[in-house]
Amino acid sequence: MKYPSLLFFLLLALTVSAQEPLFRSDLSNANFPKGIWTSENGILTASADHVLWTKTSFENFILDLDFKTASGTNSGVIVYCTDTAKWVANSVEIQIADDFSDKWSASPATWQCGAIFGRKAAIRQKVVHQPGEWNHFTITCYGTLITVILNGVLVTTMDMSKWTSAKKNPDGSDIPDWLNKPLNILPTSGYIGLQGKHAGAPIWFRNVMVRPF
Repeated sequence: MKYPSLLFFLLLALTVSAQEPLFRSDLSNANFPKGIWTSENGILTASADHVLWTKTSFENFILDLDFKTASGTNSGVIVYCTDTAKWVANSVEIQIADDFSDKWSASPATWQCGAIFGRKAAIRQKVVHQPGEWNHFTITCYGTLITVILNGVLVTTMDMSKWTSAKKNPDGSDIPDWLNKPLNILPTSGYIGLQGKHAGAPIWFRNVMVRPF
């Protein structure tokens, strides 16, 4: 399949339904361990490494959100999740990371901000802002096609149907052992999640909006 142009997605965004908040302010439409996630003045954050999940499954959609890292943050936006208890191998994670930290700047490119974690590196690195500054993601999921725009820059395009191996990416690079399912068999409908305080560093989200189509 030929990948649609960015213009296709921009035109699509203008014709689909209106945006709506992904989570209510009281988080009553979210699944998460009690006491871990809080929403205060419109800002979401977590005290531990637990994902904030939607209770509703989403198929074709555009997700817009702001996020802010701290020094050493490693987090992510999770889409197409079919098993929230074993989400790592049963979803697609759009990586969030403090690419300016020594730890993550030296990590594989598929672990850096804007990448599809473990699967595909971002086209450009260090598009993410310095820790403490807000960033903006626009993530479009249309069947097997995913695009990621970070701070106004197209950083990732993926056609999941090309990921036919559980061990090797299409470019020949190794897939981490814990991502043990090829993406081409993953359903293109599932829960959306925000990863919490992972690797000891916090993450903040705000203005999390979804536009189904």
